[in-house]
Amino acid sequence: MKNGLISVAVASALLLGMGTTNALAVGGASGPVSYKSVGKLGAVVVNPYKLAPLTAVIKNGGYDITDAKITVKAKGDKGLDIKYDVSDKQILTHGGIPVWGLYPDHVNKVEVSYKRNGEAISETYDIYAAPVFMNSTGTSQKSLLPKANIVKMDAKFKDRLYFINHLIRASLPDSGQAVWNHPVGGAMEWDLEPFNYIVDTNGDVRWYMKMDVVRNPDDIYRKGNTMGFQQTKDGHLIVGMGQRYMKFDMMGKMVFDRRLPHGYIDFSHHIEETPKGYLMRVASADQKRTDGKNVRTVRDVLLEVDHNGNVIDEWKLYNILDPYRDVNLLALDQGAVCLNVDSSKAGQTANKEDLEDANAPFGDVAGVGIGRNWAHVNSVNYDPSDDSIVVSVRHQSAVVKIGRDKQVKWILAARAGWNENLAKKLLTPVDKNGKKLDCNENGICENTDFDFTWTQHTAYKIDEKSSKGKYALSVFDNGDARHNEQPAIASMKYSRGVEYLIDEKNMTVQQVWEYGKERGFDWYSPITSVVEYQPDHDSMFIYSATAGLGKQLTKAGLEEPILNEIAYGTKDVKVEIKFTDMGGTIGYRALPIRLDQAFSK
Repeated sequence: MKNGLISVAVASALLLGMGTTNALAVGGASGPVSYKSVGKLGAVVVNPYKLAPLTAVIKNGGYDITDAKITVKAKGDKGLDIKYDVSDKQILTHGGIPVWGLYPDHVNKVEVSYKRNGEAISETYDIYAAPVFMNSTGTSQKSLLPKANIVKMDAKFKDRLYFINHLIRASLPDSGQAVWNHPVGGAMEWDLEPFNYIVDTNGDVRWYMKMDVVRNPDDIYRKGNTMGFQQTKDGHLIVGMGQRYMKFDMMGKMVFDRRLPHGYIDFSHHIEETPKGYLMRVASADQKRTDGKNVRTVRDVLLEVDHNGNVIDEWKLYNILDPYRDVNLLALDQGAVCLNVDSSKAGQTANKEDLEDANAPFGDVAGVGIGRNWAHVNSVNYDPSDDSIVVSVRHQSAVVKIGRDKQVKWILAARAGWNENLAKKLLTPVDKNGKKLDCNENGICENTDFDFTWTQHTAYKIDEKSSKGKYALSVFDNGDARHNEQPAIASMKYSRGVEYLIDEKNMTVQQVWEYGKERGFDWYSPITSVVEYQPDHDSMFIYSATAGLGKQLTKAGLEEPILNEIAYGTKDVKVEIKFTDMGGTIGYRALPIRLDQAFSK
């Protein structure tokens, strides 16, 4: 019996991540099990919540701990320290001092200072973190994670941490095993293995997400792409995945993990926090068409829920916009329709007769009408100034602002193809003096650098640069189907980060900044990507997440995503990181992470 008790205790210690130097005391059959502390506190628990293996908690050991400061020391001569303060609230939440940013497969030196029952103490811990483990394709993959190559790093940005959201490009055998069949359609088969991790400005991995904790390919309600990561004001991360959305802290502690309300399906692309709760891009689980058919819709519904998961509101875009507008759909490169990448169709466009065939299949196919991928919304951004939303509608090459009353306020798009009512909402392009620009119906403007956005991603209001009557908007202009056509030569394509200033009263739009056009085809991302203003460094953060994919589709290059931060209002590149050896993944988005938000509150 005694030996059995010791075995259980040893097993428990191992499960808690205890090192071999921790002695074990057993008090008897009914006595307490205790551990000799590693330092002057309690046990060290690596990956305490199972989701984030490069984290640990130094347990409080029964003491009252306050005023903690952490430094995870650099690895080697070129590594970077990670330093942060920990609030007393966070110490209480985790039952000890949270350690974040461990190097994988390395004995990390972690310096901690704190007060123990009021006594000031400083000490150093040796904490080993295991190698990164993620699933692989088993065949085409050459490496586990992409290599982050630092091309340029301004000293002002040296403290940055970048969250990278990638997906396995090839479907694995456990992906996409099921489709919705009652009603027909939907996009549940859009299911790729996620790769989510954080790199420092030396290119080293300092955090990653162990996906099998939340993802189960054998459960249709736990499949899907993890997309739309955002760091909320309380420092936590929110994300959606197929039929779920979730929130967890930077240590991996789950705040909530919820299924979508039953009337909605197929989350992807975007979720963000609002004053009332959460705003996300979904689809309808059951929509009656005018022809009497019931279908699941595709990427064309916006949903707002409160903090408890109750539905507040919905925006059904097929009732607000025109699901039969096809001018941009007909110009899309069928080789890369968002993450549906097929190099055999590169440069090909859709046939109008097939596109508009009433008997065409429903589901995740580029087509017109409810139940097909006519909209492909990839971001939705809340504007509290007038309680409205701004929506990026990729397959319409349009950014649209819509009120709580479901009425369109304005549309940023070229004129071609809009019905009479929606055409009245189109913004008029002007120069810096407010003079109307000469633009044709396909958005070609004479004697100006102004252009609309084409198959764009992430249309976000820049609050800090907006004023009364002037709406500053940043967008990643992917550039496919520019001016409603495919160019004669694929290498003529380019992408841009772009900022507009919109006069909502006079219904005009001025282009005030762009970056990327000058970098041409090498920087071109046919799909995905993001641009977002960063107030802490007064910069435009841009992730051209599929740079090189256009060349790869033409069998002339490799996908090599490029991450930049640009000094606001200029073309002065402060940060450039190029990702190579993509390891079978495809880039979706990235974002800077703030540790002060995560641990100081």
